[in-house]
Amino acid sequence: MQESDLYAPVKAFLEAQGYTVKGEVGAVDVLACRGADDPVVVELKTGFSLALLHQAIARQAVTDVVYVAVPYRKGKVAARAMAANVGLCRRLGLGVLSVRESDGLVVAHADPGPFRPRKQRKRKATLLREFQRLEGDPNRGGSVRQGLMTGYRQDALRCAAALAQDGPSRGRDVAAATGVTVATRIMADNHYGWFVRVATGVYALTEQGQDALR
Repeated sequence: MQESDLYAPVKAFLEAQGYTVKGEVGAVDVLACRGADDPVVVELKTGFSLALLHQAIARQAVTDVVYVAVPYRKGKVAARAMAANVGLCRRLGLGVLSVRESDGLVVAHADPGPFRPRKQRKRKATLLREFQRLEGDPNRGGSVRQGLMTGYRQDALRCAAALAQDGPSRGRDVAAATGVTVATRIMADNHYGWFVRVATGVYALTEQGQDALR
């Protein structure tokens, strides 16, 4: 779809709500007026872009009711992208419309208005626990996620070091020696392949674990 293909469905959508709609008024793609209400501005684009958001934000100097309109896309990837872009637009106080090419159906995914993000206390607590658990500052910010040092990995390395020094040991003895209260669970889960259970509650270090220590 071209930008101009979006105009007729968006115009019909707004007219159904009692607006008088005109295209290309000044620098605005679509301008809709209804009595004493704030005018509605809609910026048309064939897809989300930083330029579209800059344009829409600039229109907020004219009115609080600013929408962006883009073609509807099928598929899971497109749906995830739309959800992310809608979330961004909500934070910017922008509304979002999509237009289906096959029949011109217009769907309002978000309306303009002030945004207050909902804080996720559980995720905050998890993040702070990892911060406290991580000893020192072993990772360089901006590095790729794979291979980063985590608090869990540091604890696993402590357990491995204890086994390398003392030989096969019970989980509670490793916990006492290292201060890692969840030592038994770490060795039982064996996330990295460093540990092997040699008897009930007794763990030893594998060659892979010895390599990790080196």
